[in-house]
Amino acid sequence: MKVCVKSSNIIVKPSEPTWNGILELSELDQTGTMMHVPTIYFYATSPQPPESLMETLKSSLSQVLVHFYPMAGRLNWATNNNTTTGRRLVLDCNSEGVILIEAESDGVLSELGDFYPQPDFDQLVPSAEYYTAPPIQKMPLFIGQLTKFRCGGWSLGLAISHVVSDGLGTSNFLHQWARLARGKPLSVVPFLDREVLHRVHKDPLVHMAVLEHYYYYNYYNFGGPPLIIGESSNENEKKKETKVCVLRLSKPQIETLKKVGGANYTKYEVVTAHIWKCACKARNHKADQPTNLTMSVDIRKRMDPPLHNSYFGNAVIDVVTHGISGEVISMPLGQVARMIRETIDSVTPECVTSAISFLKGVSRGREEELPFSGNPNLSVTSWMSLPLHGLDFGWGEEIHMGPGNHTGDGDILILPSREGDGSLLVALSFQADHIEDFKKCFYQAAYMIT
Repeated sequence: MKVCVKSSNIIVKPSEPTWNGILELSELDQTGTMMHVPTIYFYATSPQPPESLMETLKSSLSQVLVHFYPMAGRLNWATNNNTTTGRRLVLDCNSEGVILIEAESDGVLSELGDFYPQPDFDQLVPSAEYYTAPPIQKMPLFIGQLTKFRCGGWSLGLAISHVVSDGLGTSNFLHQWARLARGKPLSVVPFLDREVLHRVHKDPLVHMAVLEHYYYYNYYNFGGPPLIIGESSNENEKKKETKVCVLRLSKPQIETLKKVGGANYTKYEVVTAHIWKCACKARNHKADQPTNLTMSVDIRKRMDPPLHNSYFGNAVIDVVTHGISGEVISMPLGQVARMIRETIDSVTPECVTSAISFLKGVSRGREEELPFSGNPNLSVTSWMSLPLHGLDFGWGEEIHMGPGNHTGDGDILILPSREGDGSLLVALSFQADHIEDFKKCFYQAAYMIT
Protein backbone atom coordinates (compact mmCIF):
# COMPACT_ATOMS: atom_id res chain seq x y z
CA MET A 1 0.00 0.00 0.00
CA LYS A 2 1.33 3.40 -1.00
CA VAL A 3 0.42 6.62 0.81
CA CYS A 4 0.99 9.99 -0.83
CA VAL A 5 0.98 13.13 1.32
CA LYS A 6 -0.90 16.01 -0.35
CA SER A 7 -0.49 18.64 2.38
CA SER A 8 1.94 18.07 5.23
CA ASN A 9 1.84 21.21 7.33
CA ILE A 10 -1.71 22.52 7.75
CA ILE A 11 -1.58 24.72 10.85
CA VAL A 12 -4.81 24.98 12.84
CA LYS A 13 -5.02 27.66 15.55
CA PRO A 14 -7.81 28.46 18.02
CA SER A 15 -10.67 30.25 16.27
CA GLU A 16 -10.84 32.88 19.03
CA PRO A 17 -8.25 34.58 21.24
CA THR A 18 -7.26 32.46 24.25
CA TRP A 19 -5.21 33.00 27.38
CA ASN A 20 -1.52 33.36 26.57
CA GLY A 21 1.22 32.70 29.09
CA ILE A 22 3.38 30.08 30.74
CA LEU A 23 1.47 27.20 32.31
CA GLU A 24 3.45 25.48 35.04
CA LEU A 25 3.24 21.73 34.60
CA SER A 26 2.57 19.50 37.60
CA GLU A 27 5.00 16.92 38.93
CA LEU A 28 2.89 14.23 37.26
CA ASP A 29 3.31 15.98 33.90
CA GLN A 30 7.09 16.01 34.43
CA THR A 31 7.52 12.24 34.80
CA GLY A 32 7.82 9.74 32.02
CA THR A 33 9.43 9.91 28.62
CA MET A 34 8.37 12.76 26.35
CA MET A 35 6.30 11.11 23.66
CA HIS A 36 3.28 11.47 21.40
CA VAL A 37 0.82 8.60 21.87
CA PRO A 38 -0.17 7.07 18.49
CA THR A 39 -3.77 6.03 17.84
CA ILE A 40 -5.79 5.47 14.68
CA TYR A 41 -9.45 5.51 13.69
CA PHE A 42 -10.85 3.94 10.51
CA TYR A 43 -14.09 5.02 8.86
CA ALA A 44 -16.24 3.54 6.10
CA THR A 45 -17.12 5.41 2.94
CA SER A 46 -18.05 9.03 3.52
CA PRO A 47 -20.70 10.80 1.40
CA GLN A 48 -18.53 13.92 1.51
CA PRO A 49 -15.57 14.64 -0.80
CA PRO A 50 -12.11 14.67 0.82
CA GLU A 51 -12.01 18.47 0.68
CA SER A 52 -15.20 18.69 2.74
CA LEU A 53 -13.87 16.19 5.27
CA MET A 54 -10.72 18.20 5.82
CA GLU A 55 -12.54 21.52 6.05
CA THR A 56 -14.92 20.13 8.68
CA LEU A 57 -12.03 18.71 10.70
CA LYS A 58 -10.09 21.99 10.48
CA SER A 59 -13.02 24.20 11.41
CA SER A 60 -14.16 22.11 14.39
CA LEU A 61 -10.58 21.60 15.56
CA SER A 62 -10.01 25.36 15.65
CA GLN A 63 -13.19 25.69 17.73
CA VAL A 64 -12.32 23.00 20.26
CA LEU A 65 -8.84 24.49 20.73
CA VAL A 66 -10.49 27.58 22.20
CA HIS A 67 -11.59 25.43 25.14
CA PHE A 68 -8.55 23.12 25.21
CA TYR A 69 -6.06 25.91 24.47
CA PRO A 70 -3.05 24.22 26.14
CA MET A 71 -3.10 21.74 23.23
CA ALA A 72 -2.35 24.61 20.83
CA GLY A 73 0.76 25.64 22.77
CA ARG A 74 4.35 24.42 22.86
CA LEU A 75 6.55 22.79 25.47
CA ASN A 76 9.76 24.48 26.51
CA TRP A 77 12.47 24.16 29.13
CA ALA A 78 12.01 26.23 32.25
CA THR A 79 14.61 28.93 32.66
CA ASN A 80 15.91 30.97 35.57
CA ASN A 81 18.00 34.01 34.68
CA ASN A 82 18.19 32.71 31.10
CA THR A 83 19.60 29.38 32.28
CA THR A 84 17.79 26.09 31.82
CA THR A 85 16.88 24.76 35.26
CA GLY A 86 17.02 21.05 35.85
CA ARG A 87 15.45 20.20 32.49
CA ARG A 88 12.02 20.96 33.89
CA LEU A 89 9.28 21.52 31.33
CA VAL A 90 6.73 24.31 31.10
CA LEU A 91 3.84 24.71 28.68
CA ASP A 92 3.85 27.92 26.69
CA CYS A 93 0.20 28.64 25.86
CA ASN A 94 1.03 30.73 22.78
CA SER A 95 -1.67 29.56 20.33
CA GLU A 96 0.95 28.39 17.84
CA GLY A 97 -1.56 25.75 16.80
CA VAL A 98 -1.68 22.07 15.90
CA ILE A 99 -0.87 20.28 12.66
CA LEU A 100 -3.10 18.41 10.23
CA ILE A 101 -1.80 16.33 7.34
CA GLU A 102 -3.83 15.35 4.27
CA ALA A 103 -2.90 12.18 2.42
CA GLU A 104 -4.23 9.67 -0.11
CA SER A 105 -3.68 5.92 -0.36
CA ASP A 106 -3.89 3.70 -3.42
CA GLY A 107 -5.06 0.89 -1.15
CA VAL A 108 -8.44 -0.16 0.18
CA LEU A 109 -9.46 -0.70 3.79
CA SER A 110 -9.95 -4.44 3.28
CA GLU A 111 -6.21 -4.80 2.68
CA LEU A 112 -5.66 -3.93 6.35
CA GLY A 113 -7.54 -7.04 7.50
CA ASP A 114 -8.49 -6.81 11.16
CA PHE A 115 -6.93 -3.32 11.49
CA TYR A 116 -4.50 -4.50 14.15
CA PRO A 117 -1.07 -2.78 14.33
CA GLN A 118 1.01 -3.52 11.24
CA PRO A 119 3.84 -1.92 9.22
CA ASP A 120 1.39 0.03 7.01
CA PHE A 121 0.35 2.00 10.08
CA ASP A 122 3.67 3.84 9.90
CA GLN A 123 2.33 5.61 6.80
CA LEU A 124 -1.05 6.38 8.38
CA VAL A 125 -0.06 7.65 11.83
CA PRO A 126 2.19 10.72 12.08
CA SER A 127 5.27 10.51 14.27
CA ALA A 128 6.96 12.99 16.56
CA GLU A 129 10.56 12.44 17.61
CA TYR A 130 11.49 14.82 20.41
CA TYR A 131 15.20 14.10 20.40
CA THR A 132 15.91 14.00 16.66
CA ALA A 133 13.39 16.60 15.46
CA PRO A 134 13.53 20.43 15.61
CA PRO A 135 13.79 22.10 19.04
CA ILE A 136 11.11 21.13 21.51
CA GLN A 137 9.57 24.60 21.40
CA LYS A 138 8.78 24.00 17.71
CA MET A 139 7.07 20.64 18.23
CA PRO A 140 3.26 20.70 17.88
CA LEU A 141 1.49 18.85 20.68
CA PHE A 142 -1.13 17.41 18.35
CA ILE A 143 -0.55 16.01 14.86
CA GLY A 144 -3.41 14.45 12.91
CA GLN A 145 -3.38 12.77 9.51
CA LEU A 146 -6.47 12.31 7.35
CA THR A 147 -5.87 9.59 4.76
CA LYS A 148 -8.44 8.91 2.04
CA PHE A 149 -8.47 5.37 0.61
CA ARG A 150 -9.29 4.32 -2.95
CA CYS A 151 -12.42 2.54 -1.72
CA GLY A 152 -13.83 5.76 -0.28
CA GLY A 153 -12.99 4.92 3.32
CA TRP A 154 -10.65 7.04 5.38
CA SER A 155 -8.48 6.96 8.45
CA LEU A 156 -7.56 9.50 11.09
CA GLY A 157 -4.13 8.85 12.54
CA LEU A 158 -3.26 10.82 15.66
CA ALA A 159 -0.10 11.58 17.61
CA ILE A 160 -0.84 13.52 20.81
CA SER A 161 1.60 14.62 23.49
CA HIS A 162 1.41 12.62 26.71
CA VAL A 163 3.11 15.48 28.56
CA VAL A 164 0.02 17.65 28.10
CA SER A 165 -2.62 15.14 29.16
CA ASP A 166 -3.32 11.54 30.09
CA GLY A 167 -5.65 9.15 28.29
CA LEU A 168 -8.88 10.40 29.83
CA GLY A 169 -8.13 14.06 29.17
CA THR A 170 -7.11 13.30 25.59
CA SER A 171 -10.21 11.16 24.99
CA ASN A 172 -12.40 14.01 26.25
CA PHE A 173 -10.63 16.39 23.86
CA LEU A 174 -11.28 14.11 20.89
CA HIS A 175 -14.95 13.58 21.67
CA GLN A 176 -15.57 17.30 22.14
CA TRP A 177 -13.85 17.92 18.80
CA ALA A 178 -16.21 15.41 17.16
CA ARG A 179 -19.26 16.98 18.83
CA LEU A 180 -18.38 20.41 17.46
CA ALA A 181 -17.87 18.86 14.01
CA ARG A 182 -21.48 17.60 14.22
CA GLY A 183 -22.75 21.01 15.25
CA LYS A 184 -23.31 19.96 18.86
CA PRO A 185 -22.26 21.93 21.96
CA LEU A 186 -19.56 20.72 24.32
CA SER A 187 -20.70 18.05 26.74
CA VAL A 188 -17.50 18.23 28.81
CA VAL A 189 -15.76 21.49 29.70
CA PRO A 190 -12.09 20.84 30.50
CA PHE A 191 -10.82 21.63 33.99
CA LEU A 192 -7.55 23.41 33.24
CA ASP A 193 -6.40 24.58 36.69
CA ARG A 194 -3.19 22.66 37.34
CA GLU A 195 -2.63 24.66 40.49
CA VAL A 196 -4.80 22.06 42.22
CA LEU A 197 -1.87 19.61 41.97
CA HIS A 198 0.75 22.25 42.71
CA ARG A 199 -0.98 22.93 46.02
CA VAL A 200 -0.56 19.29 47.03
CA HIS A 201 3.21 19.53 47.49
CA LYS A 202 3.13 22.80 49.39
CA ASP A 203 2.96 20.50 52.40
CA PRO A 204 6.38 18.86 51.90
CA LEU A 205 5.67 15.90 54.17
CA VAL A 206 6.43 12.59 52.46
CA HIS A 207 5.16 9.41 54.10
CA MET A 208 7.66 6.84 52.87
CA ALA A 209 5.62 3.90 54.17
CA VAL A 210 2.82 4.53 51.66
CA LEU A 211 5.21 4.67 48.69
CA GLU A 212 6.23 1.01 48.76
CA HIS A 213 4.66 0.36 45.35
CA TYR A 214 5.20 3.80 43.79
CA TYR A 215 7.30 3.35 40.66
CA TYR A 216 9.49 6.43 40.96
CA TYR A 217 10.12 5.91 44.67
CA ASN A 218 11.49 2.47 43.79
CA TYR A 219 13.44 3.80 40.84
CA TYR A 220 15.19 6.68 42.61
CA ASN A 221 15.87 4.72 45.80
CA PHE A 222 16.62 1.22 44.55
CA GLY A 223 17.62 1.63 40.90
CA GLY A 224 15.89 0.40 37.77
CA PRO A 225 13.73 -2.69 37.29
CA PRO A 226 15.25 -6.18 37.68
CA LEU A 227 17.69 -7.51 35.09
CA ILE A 228 17.87 -11.02 33.67
CA ILE A 229 19.85 -13.14 36.13
CA GLY A 230 23.50 -13.21 35.08
CA GLU A 231 23.29 -9.97 33.09
CA SER A 232 24.93 -6.74 34.27
CA SER A 233 22.77 -4.54 32.02
CA ASN A 234 19.70 -4.79 29.83
CA GLU A 235 21.51 -3.91 26.60
CA ASN A 236 21.16 -7.44 25.19
CA GLU A 237 17.42 -7.50 25.84
CA LYS A 238 16.98 -4.06 24.28
CA LYS A 239 18.53 -5.25 21.02
CA LYS A 240 16.21 -8.22 20.55
CA GLU A 241 13.55 -8.11 17.86
CA THR A 242 9.99 -7.46 19.01
CA LYS A 243 6.67 -8.22 17.36
CA VAL A 244 3.24 -6.72 17.91
CA CYS A 245 0.01 -8.68 18.07
CA VAL A 246 -3.53 -8.21 19.35
CA LEU A 247 -5.25 -11.05 21.21
CA ARG A 248 -8.97 -11.15 21.87
CA LEU A 249 -10.57 -12.42 25.06
CA SER A 250 -14.25 -13.22 24.68
CA LYS A 251 -16.74 -12.50 27.44
CA PRO A 252 -16.98 -16.24 28.33
CA GLN A 253 -13.18 -16.45 28.55
CA ILE A 254 -13.09 -13.41 30.83
CA GLU A 255 -15.83 -14.92 32.99
CA THR A 256 -13.73 -18.09 33.23
CA LEU A 257 -10.77 -16.05 34.46
CA LYS A 258 -12.95 -14.29 37.02
CA LYS A 259 -14.41 -17.59 38.21
CA VAL A 260 -10.96 -19.16 38.56
CA GLY A 261 -9.60 -16.04 40.27
CA GLY A 262 -12.50 -15.80 42.69
CA ALA A 263 -12.99 -13.13 45.36
CA ASN A 264 -14.79 -10.78 42.94
CA TYR A 265 -11.62 -9.57 41.30
CA THR A 266 -12.10 -7.05 38.49
CA LYS A 267 -11.61 -7.87 34.83
CA TYR A 268 -8.41 -5.85 34.82
CA GLU A 269 -7.02 -7.67 37.85
CA VAL A 270 -7.63 -11.20 36.56
CA VAL A 271 -6.65 -10.46 32.96
CA THR A 272 -3.44 -8.74 34.08
CA ALA A 273 -2.67 -11.63 36.43
CA HIS A 274 -3.16 -14.01 33.49
CA ILE A 275 -0.88 -11.89 31.29
CA TRP A 276 1.87 -11.80 33.93
CA LYS A 277 1.76 -15.56 34.43
CA CYS A 278 1.90 -16.15 30.67
CA ALA A 279 4.77 -13.69 30.22
CA CYS A 280 6.88 -15.37 32.90
CA LYS A 281 6.23 -18.80 31.41
CA ALA A 282 6.76 -17.79 27.78
CA ARG A 283 10.05 -16.08 28.59
CA ASN A 284 11.34 -19.29 30.18
CA HIS A 285 12.81 -17.53 33.19
CA LYS A 286 14.81 -19.21 35.89
CA ALA A 287 12.57 -19.97 38.84
CA ASP A 288 14.23 -17.32 41.04
CA GLN A 289 14.13 -14.57 38.40
CA PRO A 290 12.81 -11.27 39.86
CA THR A 291 10.13 -9.65 37.73
CA ASN A 292 8.21 -6.37 38.02
CA LEU A 293 4.73 -5.55 36.79
CA THR A 294 4.08 -1.82 36.29
CA MET A 295 0.57 -0.36 36.13
CA SER A 296 -0.92 3.13 35.79
CA VAL A 297 -3.63 4.24 38.23
CA ASP A 298 -5.97 7.19 37.67
CA ILE A 299 -5.93 9.38 40.79
CA ARG A 300 -8.93 11.61 40.03
CA LYS A 301 -11.22 9.73 42.41
CA ARG A 302 -8.43 8.71 44.78
CA MET A 303 -7.59 12.22 45.98
CA ASP A 304 -9.25 13.90 48.94
CA PRO A 305 -11.15 15.86 47.83
CA PRO A 306 -11.44 14.12 44.44
CA LEU A 307 -9.92 15.79 41.41
CA HIS A 308 -12.44 17.01 38.84
CA ASN A 309 -13.22 14.22 36.38
CA SER A 310 -12.70 16.57 33.42
CA TYR A 311 -9.20 17.58 34.63
CA PHE A 312 -7.08 18.09 31.51
CA GLY A 313 -3.56 17.04 32.36
CA ASN A 314 -1.80 13.99 33.74
CA ALA A 315 -3.64 12.51 36.70
CA VAL A 316 -2.12 9.04 36.86
CA ILE A 317 0.70 7.55 38.88
CA ASP A 318 2.65 4.40 38.08
CA VAL A 319 2.81 1.62 40.63
CA VAL A 320 4.78 -1.61 40.59
CA THR A 321 4.15 -5.12 41.87
CA HIS A 322 7.27 -7.14 42.67
CA GLY A 323 7.35 -10.87 42.01
CA ILE A 324 9.53 -13.91 41.45
CA SER A 325 8.92 -15.58 38.10
CA GLY A 326 8.67 -19.15 39.38
CA GLU A 327 6.25 -18.08 42.10
CA VAL A 328 4.11 -16.05 39.70
CA ILE A 329 3.82 -19.11 37.44
CA SER A 330 3.01 -21.56 40.25
CA MET A 331 0.64 -19.33 42.23
CA PRO A 332 -3.11 -19.74 41.68
CA LEU A 333 -4.50 -17.02 39.43
CA GLY A 334 -6.40 -15.49 42.34
CA GLN A 335 -3.25 -15.08 44.40
CA VAL A 336 -1.54 -13.15 41.61
CA ALA A 337 -4.71 -11.07 41.18
CA ARG A 338 -4.61 -10.30 44.90
CA MET A 339 -1.04 -8.98 44.57
CA ILE A 340 -2.24 -6.71 41.78
CA ARG A 341 -5.26 -5.52 43.77
CA GLU A 342 -3.14 -4.74 46.83
CA THR A 343 -0.80 -2.66 44.68
CA ILE A 344 -3.67 -0.71 43.12
CA ASP A 345 -5.34 -0.24 46.51
CA SER A 346 -2.10 1.24 47.85
CA VAL A 347 -2.92 4.38 45.85
CA THR A 348 -4.65 6.21 48.70
CA PRO A 349 -5.02 9.99 49.10
CA GLU A 350 -1.95 9.94 51.34
CA CYS A 351 -0.01 7.97 48.73
CA VAL A 352 -0.93 10.48 46.02
CA THR A 353 0.14 13.52 48.04
CA SER A 354 3.32 11.81 49.22
CA ALA A 355 4.18 10.74 45.66
CA ILE A 356 3.79 14.29 44.34
CA SER A 357 5.80 15.72 47.24
CA PHE A 358 8.45 13.05 46.72
CA LEU A 359 8.82 14.01 43.06
CA LYS A 360 9.11 17.66 44.01
CA GLY A 361 11.98 16.86 46.34
CA VAL A 362 13.94 14.68 43.93
CA SER A 363 16.77 16.53 42.23
CA ARG A 364 16.91 15.16 38.72
CA GLY A 365 17.00 16.03 35.05
CA ARG A 366 14.22 15.19 32.66
CA GLU A 367 14.44 11.55 31.56
CA GLU A 368 15.07 11.16 27.84
CA GLU A 369 14.50 7.44 28.14
CA LEU A 370 12.86 5.58 30.99
CA PRO A 371 14.50 2.42 32.31
CA PHE A 372 13.90 -0.56 30.03
CA SER A 373 10.66 -2.21 31.13
CA GLY A 374 10.92 -5.33 28.98
CA ASN A 375 12.14 -8.83 29.79
CA PRO A 376 12.00 -9.83 32.65
CA ASN A 377 9.43 -7.11 33.37
CA LEU A 378 6.27 -5.80 31.77
CA SER A 379 3.89 -2.87 31.84
CA VAL A 380 0.13 -3.39 31.51
CA THR A 381 -1.95 -0.28 30.86
CA SER A 382 -5.75 -0.28 30.89
CA TRP A 383 -7.78 1.70 28.38
CA MET A 384 -10.90 -0.15 29.51
CA SER A 385 -12.53 2.84 31.20
CA LEU A 386 -11.66 5.42 28.55
CA PRO A 387 -14.31 6.71 26.11
CA LEU A 388 -12.39 5.36 23.14
CA HIS A 389 -15.15 4.49 20.72
CA GLY A 390 -17.95 6.42 19.03
CA LEU A 391 -15.84 9.23 17.54
CA ASP A 392 -18.37 10.60 15.03
CA PHE A 393 -17.43 13.73 13.06
CA GLY A 394 -20.73 13.73 11.19
CA TRP A 395 -20.35 10.76 8.86
CA GLY A 396 -20.88 7.94 11.32
CA GLU A 397 -18.78 6.27 13.99
CA GLU A 398 -15.48 4.59 13.29
CA ILE A 399 -15.41 0.95 12.19
CA HIS A 400 -12.24 0.40 14.20
CA MET A 401 -10.14 2.25 16.75
CA GLY A 402 -6.86 1.07 18.14
CA PRO A 403 -3.29 1.93 19.09
CA GLY A 404 -0.67 2.75 16.53
CA ASN A 405 2.47 0.68 16.33
CA HIS A 406 4.33 0.29 19.60
CA THR A 407 7.52 -1.73 19.74
CA GLY A 408 8.71 -1.71 23.35
CA ASP A 409 9.12 -5.22 24.73
CA GLY A 410 6.59 -5.95 27.46
CA ASP A 411 4.44 -2.92 26.58
CA ILE A 412 0.84 -4.14 26.85
CA LEU A 413 -2.54 -2.40 26.47
CA ILE A 414 -5.95 -3.75 27.46
CA LEU A 415 -8.87 -2.10 25.70
CA PRO A 416 -12.54 -2.89 25.13
CA SER A 417 -13.63 -4.19 21.75
CA ARG A 418 -15.77 -1.90 19.65
CA GLU A 419 -18.53 -4.52 19.39
CA GLY A 420 -19.62 -3.88 22.97
CA ASP A 421 -20.05 -7.61 23.56
CA GLY A 422 -17.98 -7.69 26.74
CA SER A 423 -14.83 -8.89 24.99
CA LEU A 424 -11.41 -7.31 25.47
CA LEU A 425 -8.42 -6.77 23.21
CA VAL A 426 -4.89 -7.24 24.51
CA ALA A 427 -2.39 -5.37 22.34
CA LEU A 428 1.14 -6.40 23.16
CA SER A 429 4.67 -5.89 21.99
CA PHE A 430 6.83 -8.88 22.90
CA GLN A 431 10.19 -10.33 21.96
CA ALA A 432 9.85 -12.33 18.74
CA ASP A 433 11.53 -15.36 20.32
CA HIS A 434 8.80 -15.60 22.96
CA ILE A 435 5.62 -14.29 21.37
CA GLU A 436 4.33 -17.61 20.01
CA ASP A 437 4.80 -19.26 23.41
CA PHE A 438 2.92 -16.34 24.96
CA LYS A 439 -0.01 -16.82 22.57
CA LYS A 440 -0.11 -20.53 23.32
CA CYS A 441 -0.16 -19.96 27.08
CA PHE A 442 -2.68 -17.13 26.72
CA TYR A 443 -5.33 -19.41 25.25
CA GLN A 444 -4.26 -22.85 26.47
CA ALA A 445 -3.41 -22.31 30.15
CA ALA A 446 -4.96 -25.16 32.12
CA TYR A 447 -7.40 -22.89 33.94
CA MET A 448 -8.57 -21.42 30.60
CA ILE A 449 -9.77 -24.75 29.21
CA THR A 450 -11.24 -26.44 32.28
